[in-house]
Amino acid sequence: MNQIIKGAELENAVPANVFVETVTEVTHFTDRLFRFKITRPASFRFRSGEFVMIGLMIEGNPLVRAYSIASPAWDEELEFFSIKVPDGPLTQHLQQIKEGDHVLLKKKSTGTLVLDALSPAKRLYMFSSGTGIAPFASLIRDPETYEKFDEIILTHTTREIAELRYGEELLADISYDPLIGEIAVGKLHLYNSVTRERFKREGRITHLIESGKLFEELRVPPLNASEDRAMICGSMHMIADTKALLEERGFTEGSNNHPGDFVVERAFVG
Repeated sequence: MNQIIKGAELENAVPANVFVETVTEVTHFTDRLFRFKITRPASFRFRSGEFVMIGLMIEGNPLVRAYSIASPAWDEELEFFSIKVPDGPLTQHLQQIKEGDHVLLKKKSTGTLVLDALSPAKRLYMFSSGTGIAPFASLIRDPETYEKFDEIILTHTTREIAELRYGEELLADISYDPLIGEIAVGKLHLYNSVTRERFKREGRITHLIESGKLFEELRVPPLNASEDRAMICGSMHMIADTKALLEERGFTEGSNNHPGDFVVERAFVG
């Protein structure tokens, strides 16, 4: 069994470009999904929607993977939403962490799911599946998102109903948020669907877009590059299909250097 290094030994073993942070909270939603929060170094800066490398010191070596930061840029803690992969090199250990344990955090964040990569428009769609909701959990708690868009539609597709809980609790808490609660009301909408259970809304997001059901239920016009922008985060298959769907409708991909109509994230954990 791999040995996880902790305590003073850990502090002495980590590279210079890595912080050692303390776990402050762990919540297990299902046997596949959990959330955890860690302390935030005073010098750590990031833009809402970015990801960072986090991990554990195992067998004397840092084992890190890319994780989207689920907390907004103004938060005093860093939040992450993770899958549990039984044989995953990192997640088989990470899912065992408890309050007071230590996690490695690299000192630089990056990513394309940022507001700067999108050109101005009326409406912002955030298309997510599974733990792909994490960067959007950051963005929907950032006041700048509501300053730039009149309407924000967060879609979240999972395999089972229980896996929707993280997003549902997030939206419920936002209404009480002293910073963005009032401005989010009426602007932010959550659109859930599942693929493997009976539910009020079933199917992949691409099917709900193509059938027109998404727009009919939200009472908004079909996707239009002149007034809509989009961000995509989820499985590679979901990202590829949603990206193709947008491009068929005339959307162009943006980046930090060249803002466009949509952006995608390509960071995954394992």
